[in-house]
Amino acid sequence: MEHKTIDRFRGCLYGQAIGDALGLGTEFMTDEDIAWKYPHGLQHYKQIYQDRHRKRWEIGDWTDDTDMMLCIADAVIEDKGVNFLNIAKHFKAWANGVPMGIGEHTYKVLMMGDYTEKPFEASHLIWEMSNCQSAANGGLMRTSVVGLFPKEVRTCAENICKLTHYDPRCVGSCVIVSELIHTLVYGIQTPTLFQIRSLAQLYDINICEYVDKAWIDSDVKNLVDYDHMGYTLVTLSVALWAYWHSTSFSDGLLAVVNAGGDADTNAAVACAVLGAKYGYSSIPTEYIEGLLDKETLDKTINSLLNICVK
Repeated sequence: MEHKTIDRFRGCLYGQAIGDALGLGTEFMTDEDIAWKYPHGLQHYKQIYQDRHRKRWEIGDWTDDTDMMLCIADAVIEDKGVNFLNIAKHFKAWANGVPMGIGEHTYKVLMMGDYTEKPFEASHLIWEMSNCQSAANGGLMRTSVVGLFPKEVRTCAENICKLTHYDPRCVGSCVIVSELIHTLVYGIQTPTLFQIRSLAQLYDINICEYVDKAWIDSDVKNLVDYDHMGYTLVTLSVALWAYWHSTSFSDGLLAVVNAGGDADTNAAVACAVLGAKYGYSSIPTEYIEGLLDKETLDKTINSLLNICVK
């Protein structure tokens, strides 16, 4: 196993968890809220403002974004491969426990009576019941681990997304991020803007507008849409912005977290990409050591490395 690959592999999943845990501190906040609660910006877990929403989690804990990523990882470790029905079972078992922060769309799908037997049908039905309008970021938030699979990344990203989120905007978002992470971790030529736009068009032409925004805009705050906070394409654009415009892991993490909006999910996805780009070795120690359940993450990463990186 090449040291650089392992460093980026580990960096991706740590990036996801760190972005999620720190992003909780500004989740659902506007610029005004952030200026009031964090006059010098949010930089450390211990600064996280303990209001009614945030105090449900302990300091340094991640949310549903990383919980669901770990559901995928645990199923893959169990099977030493990808079994979509087993991933669905892990999602269901998590939802039947204490699914802190679970999104409305995800909850509706996972609570369908025959979900574990027919997850794709359940997902499609809930999407149809939304008049084919529901395109939340619950599929995208957990997809980082799919980018670490050694092969069939696109097919796996599509299907794992569709286990709960059937909308083509969600599916395209997951494919773009998973493919990008895969190229970064395994040292393959990363996709150009043109290639990302071409990939986007295979799923939904609307994705291109958000890809272009990420490429052109120098300020991530302009991408955070408070009226559509949980929209998959907003989160995708923030992640691509971090990839194209950040100069380091910390730079991207703090920019995305302090932009507010759906900050835990935006930062989870953006920092998974940044961790894959810059590596675990680039992440400041305080963010690693401050994670509440670091031992679980280490165990999962080591098991996945044995399966994915030969």
